[in-house]
Amino acid sequence: MELYTPVLALALLAAGFAIFSVVMSALVGPKRYNRAKLDSYECGIEPTPQPVGGGRFPVKYYITAMLFIVFDIEIIFLYPWAVQFDELRMYGLVEMVLFIATVFVAYAYVWRRGGLDWD
Repeated sequence: MELYTPVLALALLAAGFAIFSVVMSALVGPKRYNRAKLDSYECGIEPTPQPVGGGRFPVKYYITAMLFIVFDIEIIFLYPWAVQFDELRMYGLVEMVLFIATVFVAYAYVWRRGGLDWD
């Protein structure tokens, strides 16, 4: 337990600072509300009216989100591989080449289908 004491102390310090910052900003911050402040912000443009219950998002939005997740998972897989590269030897290299090739095929497919175009 002795080894985890500094980590626990740092976590408590970070949590305490976060809670202190939020509480102090609520207590000390200005409280002048108006219609413009309470309205949702869309880069300075007047918000467009939305149908009741929200609107439908285009499918391209979900495709972009899924692509982000795929490449995020790829990075998560690459980091431990890079750390253990010397121990994995040829098996690790072949495994990573197969993984990168699979992701590249998916990337090429999405690129070919126009999933990366921002219309």
